[in-house]
Amino acid sequence: MSGSKRLVVNLSEKLFNEFNEALKKDSKKRSEFIREAIVLYIEEKKRLSYEEMQKGYMEMAQLNLDLCECGFESDMKELGEYEAMLSESDLPDDTDSKTRRYILC
Repeated sequence: MSGSKRLVVNLSEKLFNEFNEALKKDSKKRSEFIREAIVLYIEEKKRLSYEEMQKGYMEMAQLNLDLCECGFESDMKELGEYEAMLSESDLPDDTDSKTRRYILC
């Protein structure tokens, strides 16, 4: 392997024995086994991180929806009031009212 680095790992006797048993079962060299274990570990950490982020978004979804609907309800109320004032200003005989002057200014 070009650009490879040497790694020294200290293991307890028990873990070392389990490691050797796993090597025998998988018929792999130590370096290959450790490389695969490191890759699997990193991939699992990334997957868990993604799942935690997804869980957070799902937990916040209802709150965000409620906040959005609250603002939308307020905007729709204001729009309705504005449209009502506009329609009042369009009355043909309403040339001198305060409402018309307020809206048109």
